[in-house]
Amino acid sequence: METDFTVEQLRAAAADAVRAPSLHNTQPWRFRLHDGGIEVAVDRQRQLPATDPSGWGARIACGAALFNLRLSLAVAGTPAKVRLRPYPTKTDVLARLTPDVPRRPTPVEQSLYAAIPHRFSHRTPFWPDPVPADARWRLGEAARAEQGWLELVIGVSAVNAFAEIARSANRVLERDPTYRAELADWVRTAPAPDGIPAAAGGPLGEPQDLLPSRGFGGRDRAPGRDFEPEPLVAVLGATGNTTTDQVIAGQALQRVLLTATDAGLGVSMLSQPIEVPGAREALRLSLGRFGTPQMVMRIGYGQPGSPTPRRSVDEVLDLPVARA
Repeated sequence: METDFTVEQLRAAAADAVRAPSLHNTQPWRFRLHDGGIEVAVDRQRQLPATDPSGWGARIACGAALFNLRLSLAVAGTPAKVRLRPYPTKTDVLARLTPDVPRRPTPVEQSLYAAIPHRFSHRTPFWPDPVPADARWRLGEAARAEQGWLELVIGVSAVNAFAEIARSANRVLERDPTYRAELADWVRTAPAPDGIPAAAGGPLGEPQDLLPSRGFGGRDRAPGRDFEPEPLVAVLGATGNTTTDQVIAGQALQRVLLTATDAGLGVSMLSQPIEVPGAREALRLSLGRFGTPQMVMRIGYGQPGSPTPRRSVDEVLDLPVARA
């Protein structure tokens, strides 16, 4: 059994970790070697002050990156033991990974790992094909495997009730000029290593849309390409809302997203009801679930999404300084 991770192992795993999703594609993570272990830290300089003042979104993103990191190491035959919040006084360090007993990757790990480069946010309308029951079950199991829960919003009345919560949250956010300016700042019209390329944005919102969307520079939609009238909405949650809960939720989110990708499904995320505290509480009460909603997803079949850019691995690594 290995006692330390190497720079080469960190670099290879981080190349997969950076494919995780993040609010506005801010990529708020850093990875470092320390005493033979790999640490995942939040980069507070990339936290969104208007959209994510509490840092919830940055921690969810780091949790998703942590799941990719774990998966990459496991598929390489070097699985890791994970300790969340390893240093009570170092709040930026969210996780520490140390080598576990080497083993072969499982078939599930291999399938999820293969899905990493194909997972994109799907911002366009889905086809009318329903998501079958076995795929829905797999998504729920994926969340449970990472200590999260997934609640599917089923039925016209339930979806309409959720839609009202989501639209109300979106109205609250859009009344804030700093929120609107921040959103515009992260739309990229020229090549960039972060942010959302305007070409990857979804169609502009229209009055008949059931759910709110962030167009990210947006474009007019083709005739007859309205969003689905009864989308499959899934709410992902954790047992609480501490920093640890949010990192756990980020891992559960990424496992759900990769499971969906492996099943041929597309997913877009609707975080507006989570970003507004009153809306989040209304959502929790409407579900009747113990715990805290951490992300909302729209799931279905459609055209493949578009990848968003990533910073180079060297930009997100903190490597030990070689001693003379």
